[in-house]
Amino acid sequence: MLTIPHALLKQAAQQADALALQDGDMSFTYQELSDVVGRIAGVMEAEGLKKGDSFAIWAPNSAQWVIVALAGQMLGGVLVTLNTRYKGSEAADILKRARCRFLFTIRGFLGQDYEATLSEFDLPDLKQTVIMQDGLSTAPFENYLSRAGEAVTEPRVNEDDLADIIFTSGTTGAPKGAMSSHGQNIKVFEAFSSAIGMTEKDRYLVVNPFFHSFGYKAGWLACLIKGAAIYPLAIYDPAKVLEQIQDDKITVMPGAPTIFQTLLDYPQRNDFDISSLRIATTGATTIPVDLIRKMREDLAIDNVYSAYGLTESTGVVSLCSATDDVETIAKTCGRPLDGTFVRIVDDEGFDVPTGEAGEIWVKGFNVMQGYLDDPSATAEAITPEGWLKTGDVGISDDRGYVKITDRKKDMVIVGGFNCYPAEIEKVLLQHPDVQDVAVIGVKDDRLGEVTHAHIVAPALDEAAIIVWSRAHMANYKVPRGVTFHDSLPRNASGKVQKYLLKRN
Repeated sequence: MLTIPHALLKQAAQQADALALQDGDMSFTYQELSDVVGRIAGVMEAEGLKKGDSFAIWAPNSAQWVIVALAGQMLGGVLVTLNTRYKGSEAADILKRARCRFLFTIRGFLGQDYEATLSEFDLPDLKQTVIMQDGLSTAPFENYLSRAGEAVTEPRVNEDDLADIIFTSGTTGAPKGAMSSHGQNIKVFEAFSSAIGMTEKDRYLVVNPFFHSFGYKAGWLACLIKGAAIYPLAIYDPAKVLEQIQDDKITVMPGAPTIFQTLLDYPQRNDFDISSLRIATTGATTIPVDLIRKMREDLAIDNVYSAYGLTESTGVVSLCSATDDVETIAKTCGRPLDGTFVRIVDDEGFDVPTGEAGEIWVKGFNVMQGYLDDPSATAEAITPEGWLKTGDVGISDDRGYVKITDRKKDMVIVGGFNCYPAEIEKVLLQHPDVQDVAVIGVKDDRLGEVTHAHIVAPALDEAAIIVWSRAHMANYKVPRGVTFHDSLPRNASGKVQKYLLKRN
């Protein structure tokens, strides 16, 4: 059976004594993880969670997060993930729209009391809020585990049932809830974990947040499918990460490009032995070629992959392979997952010639079931033939490799010429003093629109950037203005929130 709980039971049967989950002092073999999940599921069932009910988790990465998610899904509950950066109003909106019956959260994470921030909102469907952790104390979780309830040993779910509702990052508007089934989650991340060469011997440090597909699905779910060990990380700190890679012999650690750049820039990096690290995946529209090279050479990571996906594609569309060269990994996102399909189309939905830019459409088992309670948005996103319109602009080469050039809505038309901000960002990142960059379009009386660069580069000024840009890109692409920042606003998934830059 292709369901998430069945994947857990399979590992418990095949390698009962293997390490499944390690979080500080909390440690579980696969048999122990299966047992505790069954007991928590029994408590949740006794307290009213039924098949088809939604339950939410609003907490940073932890062992408890994984256990609660699996327990709810064991009963056929639908997992709703909440971004740890949400304000109370944002979380309340999602809890209400998803009609969540249970909320599992914590107190004391970065000074936050998530439960208290919800006190002023009316949530008629929310029947119970459970505190999993209070500061450093895990006593609330242990108390919950001791409540009455008969352990659940058989999943109440099949592969066509919904597994989760993950709300889009909402960088440009209200988040929409993308729904995925158990079967497609298992199929996608069986393909993903096999493609990057994961095995039951791996130890995976999950840096990416569990509320996002990168941390939940490409993270602990991929471990579950392969029988690898899960190491959740709640707060990223390069020194502590380097120490944990060394001490726990971490072998797998995907992350955004900025994660690996901070490791490379850490002054005492060479004081740590991180030779165990063998697999890393990353993804973005702009990855400097030099970063991929340094990940391989300076961090000595054997296999570095770039990938592309979105919430609506169950997290993955395409992936590079271990044999790809540095240029391919940096400049493309690989080929579509086996059994899925990609088209590059024009505004009328017709295929464009190889090498020309167009919107990326995706079809296959990775396409979401639809948006929660939003048939019009679902119909707008998925054609009657099943093609998901990603809204991303890209190019496919003669090998079938996909290169992302930008978001369709982000394209800037300068005097009749199409400009893709991501392409300009990639060039600007080649400047030795530019640390981070985001390019947007601004109105111009003569040209209609021009590009404007928001840059993190303490040693430069506007004139120097513009002069350098004129030497490295076509004139119509050159930013007409530059704004400098100490850092760019990014959401918890690492995406630059360009709408905030456009307000300035």
